Amino acid sequence: MTRKLYILNGSNLNMLGAREPHIYGTTTLKDIEQNCLALAEDLKFDCAFRQTNSESQLIEWIQEAFLQDAALIINPAGFSFGRIPVLDAVKLIRRTVVELHITNIHRRSEEYRHSTISVAATAVICGAGANGYLLAIRAVDDLWGGER
Repeated sequence: MTRKLYILNGSNLNMLGAREPHIYGTTTLKDIEQNCLALAEDLKFDCAFRQTNSESQLIEWIQEAFLQDAALIINPAGFSFGRIPVLDAVKLIRRTVVELHITNIHRRSEEYRHSTISVAATAVICGAGANGYLLAIRAVDDLWGGER
């Protein structure tokens, strides 16, 4: 059986490395993707890594992950806050869901503190920087088969 993993990234994450490096660091999304794909391959995952600035595209990919019976790592970025359609799509996922944020959203201003996606997540990783992606992949690997 092939273990499938989708790593989906929301709005503005394509600008990592250039956008507010004092907050998000200088690592680019391409750097993160390369590291994720290498670790996923080592752990025997068939991995799709994607980014979009479109909420509808993100929902389509989450639904695709559901149809593929994949685990999901999602950095919803701005789609975290009050985006019920994204939450409803995430609720479809039967396997592990790890919500990921590069920064510690709980230390940020009020509008960044309460992710609607968290209620559907198996685990939430925030504040570990770009390394959070690798932690999330390892969490999915550890939790595979023992999903909710």
